[in-house]
Amino acid sequence: MLRRPRIASLLAVALVGVLASGSVAAPAAAPQVPDPYYPLDGNVGYDVLHYDIRDHYRFRNRHLSGVTRIRMVPSEELTTFNLDLLLDVSAVKVDGVAAEFAKPRRHELTVTPATPLASGVPVHVLVRYQGFPGRVRYLGERNWLADRREVVTMNEPHMAPWWFPSNDHPSDKARFDIRITTVKGRQAISNGVLVGRSGNGRTTTTHWRMADPMTTYLAFFAAGDFAVERGRAHGFTYYNAVSKGFSDFGTRRGLAALRQSARITAWLEDELGDYPFANTGGLVTSLPVNFALENQTRPIYAGAPAIWLLVHELAHQWFGDSVSVARWRDIWLNEGFATYMEKRYVEAHGGRSTSRWLHRFYRSEPSGSAFWDLDISDPCDSTAPCAIHDLFDLRVYDRGGMTVAALRNRIGDADFRRLLRRWVSVHQNGNAQVEQFEQMAETVSGEQLDEFFDAWLRSGERPPSTAAYGL
Repeated sequence: MLRRPRIASLLAVALVGVLASGSVAAPAAAPQVPDPYYPLDGNVGYDVLHYDIRDHYRFRNRHLSGVTRIRMVPSEELTTFNLDLLLDVSAVKVDGVAAEFAKPRRHELTVTPATPLASGVPVHVLVRYQGFPGRVRYLGERNWLADRREVVTMNEPHMAPWWFPSNDHPSDKARFDIRITTVKGRQAISNGVLVGRSGNGRTTTTHWRMADPMTTYLAFFAAGDFAVERGRAHGFTYYNAVSKGFSDFGTRRGLAALRQSARITAWLEDELGDYPFANTGGLVTSLPVNFALENQTRPIYAGAPAIWLLVHELAHQWFGDSVSVARWRDIWLNEGFATYMEKRYVEAHGGRSTSRWLHRFYRSEPSGSAFWDLDISDPCDSTAPCAIHDLFDLRVYDRGGMTVAALRNRIGDADFRRLLRRWVSVHQNGNAQVEQFEQMAETVSGEQLDEFFDAWLRSGERPPSTAAYGL
């Protein structure tokens, strides 16, 4: 995600688990659920394997109704379990048998199956729900983005509970089938591969499949009128879509920008190792939003994205999407690396080096500057709930990117390249913590880096300007 202050002006100028076959099994990262930042998010006692989401959306009054089938495996005997959902529920079944349910809080759906669920035995849970997502608030967030012609479900860290029931924490990744039904003539776009479309005369249902594990906040759908380009370029299958809510020029400009996605993905693959998913691309919405988001396989932008923004969101396909955070406090692993890859792209294409960028930024922030105050490995200081502006503090991005650039200087190009490739390979389709990255950096480089990481991430002071700190 990018929520930087500068992004709004740039976009305005631009018009505005069970793993998939062949994937690499990641080691357990001991995620914390409930999460210290968001204690109501996520639930213990089970692992979701698959979501089959079937939603119907009415543009006229912005009403959503749906049925989601969840395949999950209890990790202990369960007499009850919870799901995260903000809409009203009319029925729940477990393995085809009606279950009792209640909503003790707006965000929580508590399910009591007819008989206890046995540990280790997969079950199917069906939830039927409906409501007006635009009227719902959670932790001060109103995340439903829609007008009478377009809707896009994009936000971080919360979005899923506005449109499907889930175990809404990044540590429980699953595969997805997403079917969206809308009035005939409108398109529906989501993650992964387009499976097919079918209609009954008045409505059209579009089916998308995400065959690789995905966190719930990265799942999305967009519906409305879009100009679409699909094909193959630079070794990748792509699917690009731009809202027709722009002028004809704006729509053409958006498509021209998205055509760079496959080329940039190929460059990132050369830097980081195999691209983790089956296709790439992007979507540009005309709805009023001041950030971009790295939705898995298909980032969403508010206006024709600049090259640096494409690099940032596509780098997240490795850092954040394939290798996801185990806890929300680990967010710098997503944003720091995506920021670094922006600077690395400039360097690789004949511009300023990452080291020069690092030193210039370092000189611009003297000792005593608030820039150095924040512990970016725990930006909310483990308080709950964590405010969005704290989780995505600009310093998490910039100091995170500086930390990566300084680490490259400290351990050298060869070890640094090996480290990045090993990190995304070992943790592919899984979750990871900051401490695991620090340990892997020491293992790959053979160096003791505790003082380096403490200085750059946690000390609250400007790191010393010495080679030991990458300066």
